[in-house]
Amino acid sequence: MEMTIGEVAKRTGVKVSTLHFYEQKALIYSWRNQGNQRRYHRSVIRRIAVIKAAQMVGLTLDEIATSLADLPKHQAPNRQHWEQMALNWNAMLEHRIEQLKALQNDLGGCIGCGCLSMESCAIYNP
Repeated sequence: MEMTIGEVAKRTGVKVSTLHFYEQKALIYSWRNQGNQRRYHRSVIRRIAVIKAAQMVGLTLDEIATSLADLPKHQAPNRQHWEQMALNWNAMLEHRIEQLKALQNDLGGCIGCGCLSMESCAIYNP
């Protein structure tokens, strides 16, 4: 089943301009009909749901694109793909959490310091 860009926007709650942007980033794909209008496979709805979920947990579009790059263009992630992506994303998120906790712990020492020196400040110069 093919869908117009308006139908995809309405079903996903994503603006048409965002869909164009996702296409430029190779997150989703379309083709042109004989009237040169974009058409999308219905699996794009699930791909967009994955993109939005990944963004909500803090992943960048480049990180999401890397994860989706192994899928065929007009296929949504199946259960096995999703589990692998979630496993990879979990490792990335754990690393970020560790970095944020370290920053949080170091931040307390900065309150009284006031140096803001590019050479010695642990925040500016990790």
